[in-house]
Amino acid sequence: MTEMSRRDFIQTAGSALLTMTRSLDEDEGRREKPTSNREDLCFTPATVLAAAIRQKKVSPVEVINAVYVRLHKINPKINAFATLTEEQARLTAREAEAAVMRGDRLGALHGVPVSIKDVFLTRGVRTMFGSRIRENYVPKEDAPAVAKLLAAGAILIGKTTTPEFAFKPVTDSPLTGITGNPWDLKKTPGGSSGGACAAVAAGLGPIALGSDAGGSIRAPSSFTGIFGLKPSFGRVAYYPSPPVPLVHAGPMARTVRDAALMLNVIAGPDERDLVSLPADATDYLTACERGIRGLRVAWSSALGYAKVDPQVTAVTEAAANVFESGLGCKVEAADPGFENPWESLSILMVMNFALRFRGFLPEWESRMDPDLVKLIKNVERLGPTDFGEALAKRFVLWDTTRQFFDRFDLLLTPTLPITAFEAGRPSPDGMPVPAGSLIPFADWSPFTYPWNITGQPAASVPCGFTRQGLPVGLQIVGRRYADATVLRAAAAFEEARPWNEKKPPL
Repeated sequence: MTEMSRRDFIQTAGSALLTMTRSLDEDEGRREKPTSNREDLCFTPATVLAAAIRQKKVSPVEVINAVYVRLHKINPKINAFATLTEEQARLTAREAEAAVMRGDRLGALHGVPVSIKDVFLTRGVRTMFGSRIRENYVPKEDAPAVAKLLAAGAILIGKTTTPEFAFKPVTDSPLTGITGNPWDLKKTPGGSSGGACAAVAAGLGPIALGSDAGGSIRAPSSFTGIFGLKPSFGRVAYYPSPPVPLVHAGPMARTVRDAALMLNVIAGPDERDLVSLPADATDYLTACERGIRGLRVAWSSALGYAKVDPQVTAVTEAAANVFESGLGCKVEAADPGFENPWESLSILMVMNFALRFRGFLPEWESRMDPDLVKLIKNVERLGPTDFGEALAKRFVLWDTTRQFFDRFDLLLTPTLPITAFEAGRPSPDGMPVPAGSLIPFADWSPFTYPWNITGQPAASVPCGFTRQGLPVGLQIVGRRYADATVLRAAAAFEEARPWNEKKPPL
């Protein structure tokens, strides 16, 4: 490439991105504001970046440069990244730019920055799982979703922080320290995909890959004011697979359509995952254009058992009303009718972690998160039939839920009953761990984990702020395998109540 052709292509982020006009999104009937500087480039949606790169209106090199300039400025404040891949990312960006100039066939995410939660295998890039046990582990293969993202042209900018082996719903670990919330650095972003959500919220890449075993995508999305989707169980292949089937891989982004585009890329089977779903022809991005008029929607403020902060109730109830007043749905207050499945989840989680990590205790216990050690050791409190009973209750929960969704297309709830609390704590102040609990933190995420047990798709969409300026999320739960419907609903709500222009005060 000659110096002149390179200069003509990349220009500067300011002049190149000022050429972005409504034409980038005429097909979708939306207007995207043109961006004019590096910070704006960092907050540009992945769908817009991918289109601009494809049309030679911005270079992948400019995008990666802008992200790393901001990352080096912001990450020391929030501690969202455990490992950076800067040298490789810059090299990949130059290769991506050359591919555009040659007229090569480009993937759906060509040149778009992505971060990966540090529990997913990344070939040649250390994968620490937030644990000293794996501090120097460098995998020889990519996890299924990682491989698909890279094959689609996404550029890995780094691995995001997680609690040790993603065992708790906040993000701190003995290895990587405490991650802060971009909206209030003294508060937690939640977890266990807290680093991923903090990065996206702070403009450190438009999309991120996370995992969710009890709310670990949706809870931090709610705390940090971004969109997060837990797809149907098996929709995105997961490997290595935990022994108890609860974990989902899914997208996190600042816009619904970015997440839909990402799901288009990562959905589908992988032979390494025995329970991954077969591929189908669903285009999740196109589904976002369909609207949801006429859908039957249930609204539950407490699922019949949760205690919810009044501010959260007010904000989420107002959001639920939009589905009827603005989006043409038929909304009815209704609870599914099941009891809190926390006890069943607790047994499944203890078995999950004990089966994988009990063998590490003799050598590593003193260097592990003390609460993870407690969780693993609590397997000794379980009797021979407890695990079987927990599995039986899982099927009872599904049967009750199945009948409920015979009546409704969607269920709306608060994502969480609270907003972000003090960082460095596993539970909010004043919410103690119940005596005899198998899990060493309080039950403060009662709306999220039922859908890990049933495997249904569920998303958290930003729906407002408290008087203290903290984000609140609305959870949208769909029927089994109805991922496209959840994304349709989230996209329609985003159109009615846009949030992408809101940025944390960093």
